Amino acid sequence: MADADLEEIRRARLAQLQQQGGGAGGDGQDQQKSEREAEARASILSQILDPAAADRLDRIRLVKASRATDVENRLISLARSGQIRQKVTEEQLKQLLGAVAENEAPEQKITVTRRKPTWDDDDDDLLDL
Repeated sequence: MADADLEEIRRARLAQLQQQGGGAGGDGQDQQKSEREAEARASILSQILDPAAADRLDRIRLVKASRATDVENRLISLARSGQIRQKVTEEQLKQLLGAVAENEAPEQKITVTRRKPTWDDDDDDLLDL
C-alpha cells in the first residue's frame, strides 16, 4: 500500500471519528489531542521506516500491541535525537526488537515440588495383611 493511500485512509478515519464525537466538550479536545499525537507518530514512523519494516511492525502489533508500542517509542526517540540518518530496514527492526525483548523483565517461573508421601503409624497395620 502506498503512503498516499495510507494517508487518505487516515484522513477518512479521522473525519469519521470527528463526526462521531462532534458534540463532546472537554473530552472532544482530549480526543483531538490524542488523534493529533497518533497522527504525528504515524507520520514520523512513515518517514523513518522502510515499507518492509513498517509491515513487520504492523504484524507485531496484531500479536502484541505493547511490544509494538515500545518499539515505536524507541524509534521515535532515536529519530528525534538524530541517531537515525536513513530509513530503518527490516533487519535493523529485528535487532531493535531483540534489544527490547532483552530489556523486558523475564516471566517469573513457578516450580512446584511435591513431597513423597510419608507413612505414619496407622498405615503400618495395612502392611501386615
